[in-house]
Amino acid sequence: NLIPGVEISTVWENHEIHIVGLNIDITHPLMCEFLAQQTERRNQRAQLIAERLEKAQIPGALEGAQRLAQGGAVTRGHFARFLVECGKASSMADVFKKYLARGKTGYVPPQWCTIEQAIDVIHHSGGKAVLAHPGRYNLSAKWLKRLVAHFAEHHGDAMEVAQCQQSPNERTQLAALARQHHLWASQGSDFHQPCPWIELGRKLWLPAGVEGVWQLWEQPQNTTEREL
Repeated sequence: NLIPGVEISTVWENHEIHIVGLNIDITHPLMCEFLAQQTERRNQRAQLIAERLEKAQIPGALEGAQRLAQGGAVTRGHFARFLVECGKASSMADVFKKYLARGKTGYVPPQWCTIEQAIDVIHHSGGKAVLAHPGRYNLSAKWLKRLVAHFAEHHGDAMEVAQCQQSPNERTQLAALARQHHLWASQGSDFHQPCPWIELGRKLWLPAGVEGVWQLWEQPQNTTEREL
């Protein structure tokens, strides 16, 4: 079954945190207005990133990123792909390390909405709010617990427990946090385009003891871990 969804960038405690909205009404006026504002913020950030890269003797970055975005929103990922394409770095990770991470030449602090605002607009558009890939924000165990608690306190619905390229121990820990805060569990490949290290929908089983968020709407699939 296919459902409409959105991934919203937010800022929490100086960290960029992504909130997914599942089963939203994509025509809801509040959501449309909100996403238009987010797009404008993203466009402004892309322009500033390109200007910084231009000063670092890397011309044409905005045009290159726009080409790779194919009419969609231009993200740092598109800049990273462009820089790999033109030989400025060996990999996406190398790009961020050299150019786009905090404190580097092409880094521009995000001006996104808050987690609360993202949850609110998702709920107004009839969707469920999901904390995306919580294990990928480079947070300590203490700060990860604070993030999940903050998300739950502001009426978030679910969190991604199963992620691509994830250790079994991390998945177990995320499942425990979901249970502690009474959150539904979700799965996410963080798949943005075909690449060799991310397989869409592969190995995303859920540990026992958590319930899949898709049970909130019609979805016959059961991918919870079974005892053999």
